Amino acid sequence: MPFLKFTALRLLLVVVFFVICVVLGLGAVLSAVVAAILAWCVTYLFFRPLRDAAGASLQRRFKDGAPRASNFMEKDDAAAEDSIDPNAPVNADRRPRDL
Repeated sequence: MPFLKFTALRLLLVVVFFVICVVLGLGAVLSAVVAAILAWCVTYLFFRPLRDAAGASLQRRFKDGAPRASNFMEKDDAAAEDSIDPNAPVNADRRPRDL
């Protein structure tokens, strides 16, 4: 969750700085570059705890041996698979017949 908060904050800052730069008449491309640089600088200087928490959450996520994150769809699929009779025949090697 800290990663999503940090990303949302940085995107919000990019949009704000982009709008300010466009209003100042810098042009679209230069405004985008300036907005990205300014958003990076502001988050780097003033939001260190949130940045560190985001980095730590990414490190935990991609560390070897970390439990795999699952979403609701994967949990529903797992529950459906668990409800199937394990002794039911499965012919996964056969091609389905055309009707």
